[in-house]
Amino acid sequence: MARHLITSALPYINGIKHLGNMVGSMLPADVYSRYMRQRGHDVLYICATDEHGTPAELAAKDAGQSVDAFCAEQHDKQKAIYEGFGLDFDYFGRSSSRENVELTQHFARKLHENGFIEERAIRQVFSVTDDRFLPDRYIVGTCPHCGYDKARGDQCENCTRVLDPTDLIDARSAISGSGELEVRETKHLFLLQSKLQHEVEGWLDGNGSKEWPTLASSIAHKWLTEGLQDRAITRDLDWGVPVPADVWPELAAEGKVFYVWFDAPIEYIGATKEWADAVSDDSRDWKSWWYEADDVRYTEFMAKDNVPFHSVMFPATQLGTREPWKKVDFLKAFNWLNYYGGKFSTSQRRGIFTDAALELLPADYWRYFLIANAPESDDTSFTWELFSSSVNKDLADTLGNFVNRVLSFSRKRFGDEVPAGAEAGAAEQKLGAEIAGLLAEYEGHMDALQFRKASASLRALWSAGNSYLEEKAPWLEIKTDKDAAALTLRTAMNLIHLYAVVSEPFIPASAKAMRDAFALENDTAVWVSPQEAEALASVPAGTPFTVPPVLFAKITEEDLETYRARFGGAEQ
Repeated sequence: MARHLITSALPYINGIKHLGNMVGSMLPADVYSRYMRQRGHDVLYICATDEHGTPAELAAKDAGQSVDAFCAEQHDKQKAIYEGFGLDFDYFGRSSSRENVELTQHFARKLHENGFIEERAIRQVFSVTDDRFLPDRYIVGTCPHCGYDKARGDQCENCTRVLDPTDLIDARSAISGSGELEVRETKHLFLLQSKLQHEVEGWLDGNGSKEWPTLASSIAHKWLTEGLQDRAITRDLDWGVPVPADVWPELAAEGKVFYVWFDAPIEYIGATKEWADAVSDDSRDWKSWWYEADDVRYTEFMAKDNVPFHSVMFPATQLGTREPWKKVDFLKAFNWLNYYGGKFSTSQRRGIFTDAALELLPADYWRYFLIANAPESDDTSFTWELFSSSVNKDLADTLGNFVNRVLSFSRKRFGDEVPAGAEAGAAEQKLGAEIAGLLAEYEGHMDALQFRKASASLRALWSAGNSYLEEKAPWLEIKTDKDAAALTLRTAMNLIHLYAVVSEPFIPASAKAMRDAFALENDTAVWVSPQEAEALASVPAGTPFTVPPVLFAKITEEDLETYRARFGGAEQ
């Protein structure tokens, strides 16, 4: 059985992330990781804060802090929020770690040894006002492709086109806002991607990329069709992985550091080494997950703007080392989650941010909604109306109400233990077959990383219980046949336990509350197969139970008015 390595795009350190960032990488990776662990696989889920580059320096400057102090503080803040969302990383590292510095420099040395890094004199933007060369992100202006007037010198946030600073119209310094810019000569290191074009093409064609989502494979092949260009991988910054002085003494003396998009993907490996180094013994072997790791299946999760770097640039870097580093097997890419038709934006503080989301409602409300509406095939839009409808209908009415009314009614009429009642009949056999079929569908969609379809199957499982309850109507049965009512409630309680197990990847806290309702001495079930589910017999008669607090409170119109007033709504 393959081991499963899972990574999600590293969140930038420059502030709390918004819901679009959450659903585009970390949350689906967590849902998939949880599911794969439940299915018995050996899983390692790795993520980290991306701490180098211009965003970190600019954000630290705005905060009046040193960059290292700012990054340390923001890492802790982000980690706390992700824990609040129930993200179950095996390790959440930092790209500024010693491990990543050492590995990034190792990659650079190997690429140099193999003739894939070249030192070149280039002409670069120099700010006279700031008296320094400006890295790409320190230059802002108007995108020549879409006209967006806040485009950065490396990439336009609006149209996602990769840019060169000299492409910008009306360029200005992001530090001082000055347009007094000159182009001067300086030296930088270039990764010779053009020499690796055919190797990347061969790898991409041979590694199963045809099975990737269309979004990911089309972006990767588009870059290759246009031809890989040699790319500068160093910058003039005070904060980053230093160029090693033993190879490039002149550039090291000038304080050059590696471009954030060179060292950030290497941090996946670096964070795995951090994970291993975090224990005092040798129980964790980081290298077996990344080096000559033929038994590992590697899955990456990211939004579409990150795809070029992970599907082409990082594999080119890995191939150029001539070392057997593990490369991605499956790249799950997502479109944008918008806010009332406009983009969520960290820089513009538009939309709902993760810290505010957790202040409003428990994490499971957000987890379920975001995955059920994940932007897999197209951009999707968050609205408070859609969010409240989904929470109220699916979570409160379909699942939460089922749990509450079954357990409350059974306790009222039969006491605090699961009632025995009659033997299962035709209705229970029909229900078992339906549940088995829906669970098999759910498994199939989860195995294929089709999250919206998996959400629909999970919702159908919850609905099947309600349909069964309405058909059997134990509140009527008990008037004429107490044993029949007891059977119905016992069957429904087994459904609750089943829901607790299979819903855990989506709503872990609520799943735990459902499971904890039953005092099962040997409740070791990690997963329930369709065959086991069909029997609906995991919770036997006589099992003590309690009625948990309301799992999901409905969102009222008054709540919606409050949310719209705070965050804006349709008028935006």
